[in-house]
Amino acid sequence: MTRRISILGATGSIGASTLDLIRRERDQWQVVALTANCQAQELARLAREFGAELAVVADETCLADLREALAGTSVDAAGGAGALVDAASRPADLTVAAIVGCAGLAPVMVAIEQGRTVALANKEALVSAGDVMKAAVARHGTTLLPMDSEHNAIFQCLAGNDLNHVRSITLTASGGPFRDWNLEQLQAATPAQALKHPNWDMGAKISIDSATMFNKGLELIEAYHLFPVGLDKLRIVVHPQSVVHSMVEYRDGSTLAQLGPSDMRVPIASCLAWPERMDTPCDPLDLAAIGSLTFRAPDEALFPATRLCREAIGAGGAAPAVLNAANEVAVAAFLAGQLPFTRIAVVVEQVLARYGPPRPQSLADVLAVDAAARDHARSVVELITQ
Repeated sequence: MTRRISILGATGSIGASTLDLIRRERDQWQVVALTANCQAQELARLAREFGAELAVVADETCLADLREALAGTSVDAAGGAGALVDAASRPADLTVAAIVGCAGLAPVMVAIEQGRTVALANKEALVSAGDVMKAAVARHGTTLLPMDSEHNAIFQCLAGNDLNHVRSITLTASGGPFRDWNLEQLQAATPAQALKHPNWDMGAKISIDSATMFNKGLELIEAYHLFPVGLDKLRIVVHPQSVVHSMVEYRDGSTLAQLGPSDMRVPIASCLAWPERMDTPCDPLDLAAIGSLTFRAPDEALFPATRLCREAIGAGGAAPAVLNAANEVAVAAFLAGQLPFTRIAVVVEQVLARYGPPRPQSLADVLAVDAAARDHARSVVELITQ
C-alpha cells in the first residue's frame, strides 16, 4: 500500500538520506511536500524526481527561482514561514521533521497537530519546547518516532519493555574531532578542523555541536522528554567507534544495545518502516574487522557542554530553550571566525546566568524566549570579543 510522506528539510543530510531510501522503494511512497531553506534548484530537482505535490522554500526571496525551476510541472511552489506550516499541515501518513533550528518549531507543532506519525530529527523541537510538544502529542494522539541515531537506538532497545524496569539509559558520543585534544589545542581550534567529524557526515551546525559535545548534551535533553525515566537514570559515555549507538540497562542487570554502521540511513529506515523493517544499502556490521569497541567517561572540564545541558534540565522551565538559542548564536560566531572554540560554552553559561524567563506555556512563548536569548547571546559575544 502506498504511503504519503512529507519531508521538511529535504535538501539537508537527513532529507537526502530519507529520499535515497524512498528512491529504492519508489512504488511504496507518494511524496506530498518537500521543503528547503533556499536551495531552489535542488529542491525543484527533487520535487520533479519524486512527483511532489508541493515544494516550499522558507526564504521567500528564493521563490521566484523555485517557480522558474518548476515551470511546466504540476508541482505547487510556495515560500515563507506560512508556507512551511501549510506544507506540514497537508495530509500525510508520515512527516519527517528535519528542518534545522527553531525555524522548524512551528511546522513540527502543526505536523503533530495532524494526529498522524512524525519522525523527529529536529533537536530544537524537544530541547526548546519539550513540555509544549509533549502535551500536543498527547492531546492529538500523535505517534512520535525519534530519528536521531541515539534516540532511535534507545527506542529500539525499549521496544516491548516497561520504563519502570529501566535502571539506566546510556547515550554514546563519538567525542567528535577533538576528543583527544588538550586545552591548549582546543583554544586554537579552527572551524575547518571542527567541521571534520571522524565518523559522521553532517551539516555545519551539528558538526560543531559534536566537537563541543553540545550535540550530546542536547540529545540528553531530548532523551529526558522522549523516555521519562528521570534525569538521574540518563548517562553519557564516549565511544569513539560509533558502533554502539545507545544502551538500555534493565533492573535485572541485562543491558540491550543497538549496534550499526555510522550511517543515518539505518535509523531513518527504522522510522520509515516502523513497526516493520526494510532493506538498506548499508554494509553489514563486521565486528571482527572493527576489532574492539572502547568506552570512556566524558571530560566535562574540557567539554562543559554536557554539564550545562544537565543543569538546564534540572533548572527546567525556559532554561533548555535559552541554552539552545545561546548555543546557536555562539556556534555561528565561531564559524564566522568571531569567537574562539572554547568560548562557545562560556557564552552559553553566561546567557543562562543572565536570563531566566518564566516557563513557556505555548509555542509563542518558546519563540519569544528564543528571540530574547539570542539577543542576550549576541551581547555576550560582543563583550567577549572586544
